[in-house]
Amino acid sequence: MSLTLGPVLFNWPVERWRDFYARIADEAPVDLVCLGEVVCSKRQPFFTEALPDVIERLERAGKTVMLTSLAQPTLARELKYGASLADAPQMVEANDVSMIPHLAGRPHAIGPLLNVYNEAAALFLIRGGARRIALPPELPMTSIAAIAAAAPETEIEVWAFGRIPLAISARCYHARVHGLTKDSCQFVCEKDPDGLRVDTLDDEKFLTINGVQTLSHTYCNLVPEAKQLGEIGVSALRLSPHTCDMVAVAKIFRDVLDDRREPEQGMRLLRAIEPSAAYSNGFVHGANGALYVMG
Repeated sequence: MSLTLGPVLFNWPVERWRDFYARIADEAPVDLVCLGEVVCSKRQPFFTEALPDVIERLERAGKTVMLTSLAQPTLARELKYGASLADAPQMVEANDVSMIPHLAGRPHAIGPLLNVYNEAAALFLIRGGARRIALPPELPMTSIAAIAAAAPETEIEVWAFGRIPLAISARCYHARVHGLTKDSCQFVCEKDPDGLRVDTLDDEKFLTINGVQTLSHTYCNLVPEAKQLGEIGVSALRLSPHTCDMVAVAKIFRDVLDDRREPEQGMRLLRAIEPSAAYSNGFVHGANGALYVMG
């Protein structure tokens, strides 16, 4: 199985963003790296100039680079940017159906924010040129197995680490929390590089907000299920970037996949890397997504 590093979903300063990918290029045992803005197009200009250098460094290090699209383009300039991605030399990942017509006829990828819930949806996209499909994080093992069996020539990817994307809106929650509007947000989401925690009225940890995006409070962690996912036809695991040591996270997943560590040891090491994280794997077991189901 290969490892994919998903795009940074959070608003990181460009210096941090560039340094993060430099270290990924030099040290992380990942095979494919997704680059680009998924959540909010207002963030794009900050790293546009740095993007070519980051791509060059990653490719020089032997990584495959894939460009990813916005999850919810609504403005004309956002739609135009999505269309322009179709001319990129790298493979492009679609996270919104508006990208599909632009990518038809050329090999492309389907991102985890498109709802590929069954075999029919997967086969429809494959006929249009999809060569890899990152499945939505909420699918249970049975559905993952069915889709993988129906598309044996397609790379099937599963979300294996990181806060889970649950919803995206036209409204900016981050701006509203700070008494601002989306148009004059002052980029306050930058204050929360792993997202802003949302608690219930009973002070229970509940969700995380990231600009216009809602994420889980828990970090999905499928290191115990990694080998089983490979056995049912999954060819790649996606690790979603956070401020914790993602090189160490990738090495742990790689070691477990290569039988150099037992999954239980991998879990212990991951808990040490990010002690404040609450882990979950409920979705893949067909349970409440926020739960951690013991194997």
